[in-house]
Amino acid sequence: MFRRALLRLGAVVLLMIVGLGLYLCFWPVPAEPVAWSAQTPPGFTGAYAPNTRLAGLRVIDLGDEVGPEHIAIGRDGKLYAAMLSGNLIRMDRDGGNREVFANTGGRVLGFDFDAQGRMIAADALKGLLAIGPDRRVTVLTDRVSVDDPIGYANAVATASDGAIYFTQSSTRFLPAQWGGTYAASLLDIIEQSATGRVLAFDPATGNTRVVAHGLSFANGIALSSDGLSLFVNETGRYRVWKVDSRADNLDVQSGSPQARVLLDNLPGYPDNLMRGRDGRIWVGLFKPRNPAADSLAEKPFLRKVLLRLPRSFVPLGQSYGHVFATDEEGHVTIDLQDPSGAYPETTGATETADRLYIHSLHAHGLGWLPRNSFAERPDGAK
Repeated sequence: MFRRALLRLGAVVLLMIVGLGLYLCFWPVPAEPVAWSAQTPPGFTGAYAPNTRLAGLRVIDLGDEVGPEHIAIGRDGKLYAAMLSGNLIRMDRDGGNREVFANTGGRVLGFDFDAQGRMIAADALKGLLAIGPDRRVTVLTDRVSVDDPIGYANAVATASDGAIYFTQSSTRFLPAQWGGTYAASLLDIIEQSATGRVLAFDPATGNTRVVAHGLSFANGIALSSDGLSLFVNETGRYRVWKVDSRADNLDVQSGSPQARVLLDNLPGYPDNLMRGRDGRIWVGLFKPRNPAADSLAEKPFLRKVLLRLPRSFVPLGQSYGHVFATDEEGHVTIDLQDPSGAYPETTGATETADRLYIHSLHAHGLGWLPRNSFAERPDGAK
C-alpha cells in the first residue's frame, strides 16, 4: 500500500512538472518577442562616472499626489506637473498655492506650451490635447488616419512655427488595453518590435503625419535650437536619436542621413528630454540597465517564457537616481547621480534660473536642487 501511495505521489508530481513545462513553453502571451543585439553595458564610467550629486534632494510636498512624471514652466511663470492620479497640477515655483489645473480623464505623460499659452499635452489614453487658460480640454488629434489611431502619446515639443511634434511610444501595446502605461511599456520593451513613432501635428490644417518610425518605445522629445532637428529618446535600446524634423515617414533603421544616433549604449533607460539653459538638453534615466535583461536580447523564446512568470521575475534593475545634460552634439556636460535611489525613477529634469526640478514616475513629492549644486564649474568639470 505504501509503495502504491508513493507511485501515485510520483505520478502527481510528474504531471505537475509536465504541466508547468507546457505552461511555460506554450501558454499564450500577448507579445511576440524578436531578437535584437544589445551592446555590452558600459557601466558608470567616463562621462557617467559614479557620483552623489543628485543625493539629498530637497522635496516639495504634493499632498496626496504621486509621481510628477513631467514638469514644465508655463507662460504664466507657474510650475505644472502631470501626476499619476491623472491630475495636472499648477503651483508656485516653491510649491505654494498648489491647485488642480485640469484632469483630462486619461494619463498625461508629457506636455509643452504653445505661443497662445495653451498646454499641449500628450495623453496616453486620449491622444494629443490642448488645454487653454480657461482649462477647457480639446482633442487636437487622436489618429494619423481613419484606421491608424494614436494610442500611446507620450511626449511633446512645440515649434516656433506652430508645428507640434510628439512621440507615440508603441502601436502594439496601448495603455487602454493592457492595464495602464507601465504595464504596456513593459510588454513593448520585452517584445522589441520597435513600433514607436515620431508624429507631427499641423494646427493650420489639422493634419497629422509620421515623421519617423522604427523606434523601440519612443519616449522624450525636444527640438534643436534651430528647429530643424528633433532629439528623441529610444527607451528600449538605451539611446537618443537626432532626427530631421522635415523627414516624412522615415524608418530610422534605414541608414538615412536624416536620422542618426546621438547618444548610444547609455547606462540606463532614457525617459524624458527637456531643453535647459545655455543650450543644454536634460535626459532622465528611469532605471539603470540590468545585465540579466540584456542577456535575453537575442533569446526571444526565453523572453516569452518570462512573460508567463509573475511580474516580479522581470529584470527591471534597482532604483538609481540619474539625470544628465548634453549639448546638441552629444557631449555630456553635467551628470548627477544618486546611487541610493532615494528619489525613485528619475524620468527627467526641468531647469530654471535658480533650480533643477527632477521628474519621477512614483515619487511622493517633487524633488529639486538649487542651481549652485548642479551648475558647471568654471574649469568645465562636472
